[in-house]
Amino acid sequence: MTLYQSTFDIFNKNYMGSAAMAVIGQSCLGGAAAMYVLSNGTSIFQMIQLAIIVLACIFVNTSILAQMKHKVVFNLLILSSVLSVLFILLNTLIL
Repeated sequence: MTLYQSTFDIFNKNYMGSAAMAVIGQSCLGGAAAMYVLSNGTSIFQMIQLAIIVLACIFVNTSILAQMKHKVVFNLLILSSVLSVLFILLNTLIL
């Protein structure tokens, strides 16, 4: 839990810069994940994956714009990043 706490402390201390970088970074990562999902076709399985990625990215951007608590923004950012990387790996390695 120390890695999480120390990373959150850095994020919290430099919130304005970290939030701006988070929007750019997770949007690019989400776009890459969407590209990998759509490269395998447009079946219902891919559309569900695409919806999950898009919603995760929207939640992060909305939480930043709505000025939610920093911990909520940080947790949503982690969730969005993990989901994007998971779907990139899933569609690259498995499908």
